[in-house]
Amino acid sequence: MSASAIVMMVIALTVVWGGLLASILWIWRHPETPESDEMRATEQ
Repeated sequence: MSASAIVMMVIALTVVWGGLLASILWIWRHPETPESDEMRATEQ
């Protein structure tokens, strides 16, 4: 395996796992609250 292939693999793994972790953190910080959605629907 050449050095450029290893660098590309590291970059690809970083992008994939970084995106996964960012998504998990985003969902964790902004949980979906069904009660608030229902309250918004009744207010309108």
